[in-house]
Amino acid sequence: MPKVRIAGTVTGEKDPNRETRAWLLYQLFSKGWDIYNSNGDQRISLSNIEGKIVEADAFVFTPGATLEDLFKAVSIFVGYQTRDKNLENNPTVLLDSDRSWSPLYGLLEHLKELGTVKQNPRDYMLRADNIDHVLELLENARVEGLPDVGRERTGNVAAPSFETPLPEGHVGNVCVFCSASIENKDYLQDGYELGKTLAENRLGCVSGAGSSGIMGAVVRGSVEAGGWTGGSNVPHIIELEGLPDGLSSFWLKPDIYTRMEIMIERSDAFVIFPGGAGTVQEMLALMIFKHQRNKGMEGKPVIVFDRLDESGTRFWSPLIKLLREWCHNGEFVVVEELSDIVPKVKEMIGK
Repeated sequence: MPKVRIAGTVTGEKDPNRETRAWLLYQLFSKGWDIYNSNGDQRISLSNIEGKIVEADAFVFTPGATLEDLFKAVSIFVGYQTRDKNLENNPTVLLDSDRSWSPLYGLLEHLKELGTVKQNPRDYMLRADNIDHVLELLENARVEGLPDVGRERTGNVAAPSFETPLPEGHVGNVCVFCSASIENKDYLQDGYELGKTLAENRLGCVSGAGSSGIMGAVVRGSVEAGGWTGGSNVPHIIELEGLPDGLSSFWLKPDIYTRMEIMIERSDAFVIFPGGAGTVQEMLALMIFKHQRNKGMEGKPVIVFDRLDESGTRFWSPLIKLLREWCHNGEFVVVEELSDIVPKVKEMIGK
């Protein structure tokens, strides 16, 4: 029997979503689905989320979206985008009867308009208005499959991990989460300038070790200015994007979650640069870690570069608006000028 994983948490007997969840479970079971997490009490972490994905054939997210729910849904979407074999034709349905998922759709559609998301998110995260619609979407997806994401593997082979020591006078490491797909020259130049400025200020640059888009430009800027650069990537994404030249250290990981873990561990500050769904995923992970008082995030600032696009819109405004519902003042800082990023980093890490 196919297995479906139900996301969302029931907080008690008076939870308004309790009846919805109970009826959803009944309908799924009666239609031949085995169900994981029926009680809504399983916690997801970076260390176990890949295992949870592997064991399921489909995913259903219930109303009342939380920060963790958003992270899990975006993580699955990123898996589709990067052709994760564990997600091949495994559908995801968001039950949006309370419209709590609508801001996420709006954010991803905003990023599609700006060019950092190439796919239509509604083709992969299927939106349902009611429980009957959930069942219909699941059955249709099982028969028809999911659309091809339009990305081809290049044949690049994953390199083994390697490490070089930090240079003398090193101030700290800044992790730059950003797009590996955007091709706009102005964005690429901004990425290059950020990498260069980090190096000039004796700040190491940690990245997702992609050779394309802003990610590749940031690494090039740092390398060409003589900076220390570290990065982490996974085999199936290396097959899509390759690896940049000049990395000082490289950490090969089996999945995108352990990749995020080491990037967080090896960094002293984080910059959310223009990016796509993967960058949204990484920002959500940072905020969840802050809420959990994770020691790996202690004293580490998060800076969002809300760049003004040539269309006249602020790049991350929908993300900032979405996060304001859950995040407290000081959990992240917004800057609007490229030249303000490194001074703000140095101010906040006390260097």
